[in-house]
Amino acid sequence: MQKRSLILAGGGVKVAYQAGVMQVWLDEAGLTFDHADGASGGVFNLAMYCQGLSGKEIADNWRRFPVLRSIGLNWFSFVRFYWSESLLSYNRFRKKVLRKRWKLDWERIKASPRLGTFNVYNFSKNKLETIENKALSEDLLVACVTLPMWFPPVTINGDRYIDGVYLTDANVLEAVRRGVDELWIIWTVSRKAQWRGSFVHTYFQIIETVANGNLQRDLDRIEASNKAIAEGKSGEFGKSIKVNMLAAEVPLHYLINVSSPDFTAAVEQGIADARAWCRERGITLSSDAPGKGKELMALSFRETMQGPFALGVTDPEEGRKKGLAEGTSLALHGDIRIDAFDRFVNEPAHAGALTGTVDFNGPGFAAGMKAASGVFNLFSPGKDKSLKHFVYEMAFQHEGKPYYLAGRKDVRQNSGRLWPDTTTLYTRLHEGKDAKGKVIGAGVLTLGVAELTQLLGTVEVHNAASDAERLAVKIRFGRLFLGELWDSYARRIPGMP
Repeated sequence: MQKRSLILAGGGVKVAYQAGVMQVWLDEAGLTFDHADGASGGVFNLAMYCQGLSGKEIADNWRRFPVLRSIGLNWFSFVRFYWSESLLSYNRFRKKVLRKRWKLDWERIKASPRLGTFNVYNFSKNKLETIENKALSEDLLVACVTLPMWFPPVTINGDRYIDGVYLTDANVLEAVRRGVDELWIIWTVSRKAQWRGSFVHTYFQIIETVANGNLQRDLDRIEASNKAIAEGKSGEFGKSIKVNMLAAEVPLHYLINVSSPDFTAAVEQGIADARAWCRERGITLSSDAPGKGKELMALSFRETMQGPFALGVTDPEEGRKKGLAEGTSLALHGDIRIDAFDRFVNEPAHAGALTGTVDFNGPGFAAGMKAASGVFNLFSPGKDKSLKHFVYEMAFQHEGKPYYLAGRKDVRQNSGRLWPDTTTLYTRLHEGKDAKGKVIGAGVLTLGVAELTQLLGTVEVHNAASDAERLAVKIRFGRLFLGELWDSYARRIPGMP
């Protein structure tokens, strides 16, 4: 039997995503672990895991995370800022979350058959301490997540303790020391390497630097050891160690958040990503069994795009210019449905269905041409996750003859062109039943502010188990569809907080 270690890396409250992954790995894939290690924010999930909670129970705790009620200010810091130990306090978090909401049971955690190790820095003795769950207490757990400046150090037996994040955000070498054969790492620290100004951004970018740098150093050592063993040498660690890592960019701040639905969205993102990750590796999931309702989560919306379009050209930009000059245009009125939403988000082969009508303002065609079938898809080409392609394709007939309208948006994050990229569809009209036919027209369709607002208002989630889950799927879709524009337009969706 291969000996496995679950590495619950830090990431502040981004570890809500980690809980979603745990729901899939523990409950749906049925994975078991001989050891689990937690650092910084990951210790929250590790404590619940050691208590014996299922993956879903851990995920549910984050779905119901009372973000505003968990925040405690250190009022002394506002009176005498220079001498204050911290800006925030964990007092309310202890009462409202650890005790009341999550109901952590320290006796069950200590007596658990699940072995967990918790990492904390003993500032008084200048060393990282790794503590097994049998010695854990509420004070030690809070010390594991006590970020300097934000929270005051925790005093235990006369020693001062703080978060060990500056030494490790994933103690993989502790797992290696315990003789594991496989590391299963859930990583939520941002790896975008995009520098942003301001004091708060800089503080957490320092943490990202330390966390990512230390992790990569340890993974490089493991890789070098594995290579040496493959060459017949002993290697640093004496045996080959397999690394399985699921890493993600989670749209939560490490610490400063005000919207509880965003936590539910992060959990659902973790679930969807973990399912896709497991399927890619041939890991059987109970959620994929016939009749499982979760897989039927669906989303639908209506979208109208229109703009200058001309016949007799093949290039969309040329068609735009000709359409403006001749006064001809085209409108696409689409009804889009996305079934198996978690697969659509993660697997390029899973497209949505597109139906609706096509209007052509000009000679040769007409308004209200019905499209009985079509495709809506979203995918990133290769490893370039910053570039996304949106595909809109509709098959329709006019006067008994088949035509195929094919359009595409190319959206690159951080390009400085988010609005025009997200709302511009480069379109070609083909003769025949698919995009292989001859191109007989082209143009550029756009989505205005009014149309975008209408689109967001038509988003519906089907087969959701609760209002919170329904809202979480809307948030995930909005971020997927609009990218960084989501923050500006989310409030226009009815029911959004």
